Amino acid sequence: MTLVYIGVGSNIERHKHIEVAVQELKKIGSDIRLSTIYECEAVGFDSKPFFNLVIEMKTNLNLTELAKTLRKIELDWGREQNAKKFAPRTLDLDIILFGDEVNTDKPQIPRSDIYQYAFVIQPLLELCAERVIPNDERTVAEIHQQVNNLETLSPVGLWFDY
Repeated sequence: MTLVYIGVGSNIERHKHIEVAVQELKKIGSDIRLSTIYECEAVGFDSKPFFNLVIEMKTNLNLTELAKTLRKIELDWGREQNAKKFAPRTLDLDIILFGDEVNTDKPQIPRSDIYQYAFVIQPLLELCAERVIPNDERTVAEIHQQVNNLETLSPVGLWFDY
């Protein structure tokens, strides 16, 4: 089994789609742990705020299978086939880390969002602060110290059981 970290986001029917994401991921993984769910403004476009979190889990799927499965879940729950990068989302599922794998093709692993977005690095800090990022040599905690805009995250209380 591979330990993976998946970024989850939604800004359309946020409560419903975050809960759905957790239930769908439970079908393909085990030992699931959730970070805090954070509300944050849309980045790169004008839209309603997002709920974001990171889910840690173990899976038997390989990287390609996991990427295809996540894409199918997104589409099954209302994401448009050709949705633009900076657009509202029912559900956005991104592989952040996949074991110790490094992949420069699609999907890029580790995902560069780790270095850019507070809504990725803050949840990762909660789940795996001492984890060394493959191909980087720094821990999540060390990278976290260099990310700006952490104050833009507002914790949201968990409203469901998983």
